[in-house]
Amino acid sequence: MNFDTLSELLRERIRLTPNGEAYRQFDRTRRQWVSHSWGQTGERVARWRSALRGENFPPGARVGVLLPNSIEHVCADQAALSLGLVPVPMHVIDNPDSLAYVLADSGASILFVSSSDQWRALAPSAAKLPDLRRVVCLSAEGSAPQGVARALADWLAGASATGLAEEAGPADPQALATIVYTSGTTGRPKGVMLTHANVVANVQAILQAIPVIETDLFLSFLPLSHTFERTVGYYLPIAAGAAVAFARSVAELTQDLATIRPTVLVSVPRIYERANAALRESTDSHAIRRALLAAAVELGWRRFEEARGGTRRSIAVQAFGGVLDRWVGARVRARFGGRLRAAVSGGAPLTRQVARSFLALGVPILQGYGMTETSPVVACNRPDDNVPESVGRPLPGVEVRIGAEQELLVRGPNVMRGYWQRPEDTARVLEADGWLHTGDQAEIVAGRIVIRGRLKDILVTSTGEKIAPVDLESAILADPAFEQAIVIGEGRPYIAALLVLNRGEWEHQATKLGLDPKDDESLRSKPAVNWALNRVAEAVRALPRYAQPRAVYLTLEAWTVAAGLITPTLKPKRPALEARFKEAIDELYRGHTA
Repeated sequence: MNFDTLSELLRERIRLTPNGEAYRQFDRTRRQWVSHSWGQTGERVARWRSALRGENFPPGARVGVLLPNSIEHVCADQAALSLGLVPVPMHVIDNPDSLAYVLADSGASILFVSSSDQWRALAPSAAKLPDLRRVVCLSAEGSAPQGVARALADWLAGASATGLAEEAGPADPQALATIVYTSGTTGRPKGVMLTHANVVANVQAILQAIPVIETDLFLSFLPLSHTFERTVGYYLPIAAGAAVAFARSVAELTQDLATIRPTVLVSVPRIYERANAALRESTDSHAIRRALLAAAVELGWRRFEEARGGTRRSIAVQAFGGVLDRWVGARVRARFGGRLRAAVSGGAPLTRQVARSFLALGVPILQGYGMTETSPVVACNRPDDNVPESVGRPLPGVEVRIGAEQELLVRGPNVMRGYWQRPEDTARVLEADGWLHTGDQAEIVAGRIVIRGRLKDILVTSTGEKIAPVDLESAILADPAFEQAIVIGEGRPYIAALLVLNRGEWEHQATKLGLDPKDDESLRSKPAVNWALNRVAEAVRALPRYAQPRAVYLTLEAWTVAAGLITPTLKPKRPALEARFKEAIDELYRGHTA
């Protein structure tokens, strides 16, 4: 492969393996998976490119892409890149206000949406979008396209399916390739400007760290608006010639894993945490199964450490490891399709207990570290050099060092150009000599990066204790009883937690406690609160006593993107949640002293 830009990347792949499988997508009308070769993909992209060129947008114009993971998303992205336009990927589950903000801030000239109804939800904000000249709706079901909106079939009418290979995209690798907006956990999202050179450098470095081959099959379910999925789950497979299957939905992920049987999975920790919680829950009421699982994890972990250290297998591993692996490990791996070569975890910290359990059971989890501003991967563990207590070694070409207050600094060809139309914000994090301030505290141990926490994400109680909320929340969410959680305590005498309960688990426990599971007042009862506190205490028992919540507020109402309480990447918006539950929080501390 010889490419300097992302548009060259696709053209090279089509030239090299035109008949190889590129994408697999489920057709709900025909109720079957449909495969697309690289050559067929190129023809589809060429039609989109032809239609997009007919809009006569100048080079550098922004293209809003509000589409789910699909070959259509690929077409919109690649058509824009081949014309020197700048895709702005957006979260399909985001609320209309946030979407309108991104469209207005980026000055998008055209927007691709799934349906005209999706555009109708945004239409009230159209007056604030003077740059938006065209909206293309994949489906015209529901309300008919109006005004600037057109149905995809009409927009593509007369477009040519040839010419992609012959016509070059932007020749300058330093040209802007995309603007990806941050999650906005503490304020308005910022547009991260990534060049072709940024993303290409990251793809090439990842390939040196984690070999991906043409026979690999990815299962794509993280949103393509997430830079992690965009680089590792989309551009990387093109460079390797590997195929990508687009998952139908997160709700259908379990079935898709069994059907697709991927060899590479790219995920955030929450998916692995939920799988681990479900595994533990399935053995809770079966003493023998619980004992077998514990033994399989214990011996499997010993085997993993012995293999990592190059030492001879212990007698226990030799005698019982194989049997337990067949009884337990093979069944767990089957839940992931049974063929995984790499299960990449990034985007947030993965708890040690979850990583240890899956590695012990033969699920090859590789933790990494990165951020949108670094295209995004900075470091990762390798299949032959996996130390799950760390996020691995820096990628080739990426420099790291520890700055003031143990902050991790990063420099390399993958570091962003800056924030879109925010020079002051850019100057705060990007030094003149190219060092990027990550905001994460870390250590470098034997060449590997160990993340210790966030500079700003520290709660300081009125007693002076300092607690990392992310670590505490991750520990709580390892218990299947809790679906969502945030901890609070800044300037307060102790830590408290707001918890969204798993409805099924609550109904089971409420019955045991003699409470009505459908009555919200039951959640405020002393038996319910004590039950939750006991579960939380067990989940966080490894943390210092001062970090353990002493009060909880329970609810069954999930925090949603639409309500503005979580980001599209499912991270809690702490200020919004604290404002929403202000009265409840005040009640948790009323009458209490340190």
